Amino acid sequence: MELRLLRYFVAVAEERHFGRAAARLHMTQPPLSRAIRQLENDLGVVLLLRSAAGVEPTPAGTTLYAEARTLLDQADRARARVLEAAGPATLTVGTLADGAGESGTRLAAAFRRRHPEVSIRFRETDFTDPTTGLRAGLADVALTRSPFDETGLSVRVLRSDPVGLVLRTGDPLAGRASLRLADVADRPWFQLPEGTDPRWREYWNGATPIGERPAGPVVRTVGECLQAVLWNGSAGIAPLGHTLPDGLTWVPLADMPPSPLVVAWVTARENPLIRSFARIAVESHR
Repeated sequence: MELRLLRYFVAVAEERHFGRAAARLHMTQPPLSRAIRQLENDLGVVLLLRSAAGVEPTPAGTTLYAEARTLLDQADRARARVLEAAGPATLTVGTLADGAGESGTRLAAAFRRRHPEVSIRFRETDFTDPTTGLRAGLADVALTRSPFDETGLSVRVLRSDPVGLVLRTGDPLAGRASLRLADVADRPWFQLPEGTDPRWREYWNGATPIGERPAGPVVRTVGECLQAVLWNGSAGIAPLGHTLPDGLTWVPLADMPPSPLVVAWVTARENPLIRSFARIAVESHR
């Protein structure tokens, strides 16, 4: 029996409902239902009686619940002892350059309260890798923005921010209450470097294919994007909340989908500390 399946089963048994258990586990209901079916097939018994009102453990399910709690507690204690023997725990958090402050102070305070013994390291990357080094093993967990290729990753949305056009304060469009992408179709649009994640690149190019807009300078960070607008008058977009230097202003884009701030990690390398960080991140943004 896999510990992962036992954790799923314990959540369903305690919540008495697949939907509530899925929300607690930060996953959707169909894969959770399949996992419980797999566990029942592995054991050759029915563990849960399903109804429109929810679920109820069978006698076999009640027995497994007690055993599973013991096994999971033992596994957590064993992991804690191993980590203690290895020395102080360290968690590397990947962020996009210029974006380390986006997570806010509540996450830092909440994590410190729950894990005062853990040392946190930050690793900044540029726009070429919105996953901030997760797949290369350079970061344990990422505070970043989607969309990007999520293959092999677990991703939870913390919040979604409106996106707007960054303009010089003297620009004729700067006084508008809102704009549409068509309003700046003839302006140079900053470019992202070659090799950038295609989904990420498409989003930040306003869903317009490369070559269909006048090409602006290549930028790798938020700071470079802002300077391109300030010095060259390029069209640049940014989520609400970025601090703008003097001389620039932000106007909402009515036809740009919001930018999700997310916490992400490699699913295969998930551990209790990463799970705890992700859970605290979600809770601190509610």
